[in-house]
Amino acid sequence: MTQIVVGENEGIESALRRFKRQVSKAGIFQDMRKKRHFETPLEKEKRKAIAKHKQRRSRSDYK
Repeated sequence: MTQIVVGENEGIESALRRFKRQVSKAGIFQDMRKKRHFETPLEKEKRKAIAKHKQRRSRSDYK
């Protein structure tokens, strides 16, 4: 759970910016998108295969 304490002299814009940064670091939006709708087993396999392929490609770039 992400929580922000707004300082006494802090503007709402800067507090909102800090909140958005913490939410993106925690991966909450990605998790929310993932659980937005039901995913069939075939879709899940495809998504995992694509992620695995991307990970392999990024690892091979460093060698």
